[in-house]
Amino acid sequence: MSGALIEAEHVSVTMGGHLALQHVDMEVRPGEIITVVGPNGSGKTTLLRALIGAVPLSAGQVSRADGLRIGYVPQKLSIDPTLPLTVERFLSLPVRRDAQARARALTQAGAAGLEQRQMSQLSGGQFQRVLLARALLEEPQLLVLDEPTTGLDQPGSAGFYRQIEALRGETGCAVLMVSHELHVVMSASDRVICLNGHVCCHGAPDVVASAPEYRALFGSGTGGALALYRHDHDHHHHHDHDHEHDHA
Repeated sequence: MSGALIEAEHVSVTMGGHLALQHVDMEVRPGEIITVVGPNGSGKTTLLRALIGAVPLSAGQVSRADGLRIGYVPQKLSIDPTLPLTVERFLSLPVRRDAQARARALTQAGAAGLEQRQMSQLSGGQFQRVLLARALLEEPQLLVLDEPTTGLDQPGSAGFYRQIEALRGETGCAVLMVSHELHVVMSASDRVICLNGHVCCHGAPDVVASAPEYRALFGSGTGGALALYRHDHDHHHHHDHDHEHDHA
């Protein structure tokens, strides 16, 4: 396992007779933030589900570290708005949790003090943070997030991703997320994987940003985002080049 939390080797997944993923190799190491980007239908959610063991593989294998604790934050969760369900109660489904653990998870997720609120009355951002808190109750070594900021406005999603970075700093957990927000990805990730049924390119964000495969998928319309990222990069990310050439 080479110290990786999860390792995928030559993974292919067929869904409904369609090859959703083919020959994917990747690994997630302790404490790193990896973001998977790619167009709609490129297999991003399928990849997350394959890695956590939720879909069968048609080829290849996924190895997970012994006893790996994973916290999964789904893209969205539908809760019947007529159902009375407080945040406190939601966090105790399906496993009863003590008040202290719930309060700690909510604080870590940036949702402190929401225990008595009805789930149906939360804003989109609060709802996502409560989903995050529920995942944190597992004390995960790996946090897996599937487009967690869908439906949030730009400040809301930027705040959510800052929370994820802070969490990684605080708990040391690794983070694997799917995102369509390229500018956020570029500033918050150690490594980026560009997927389109197979791995088109991967590496440190600046390497991926300048890869022709990435530009072919996302066009040059992200130029502004990349410029923003480069500016950010000069200030914050001098130490992020360690992993750049691992998979070259």
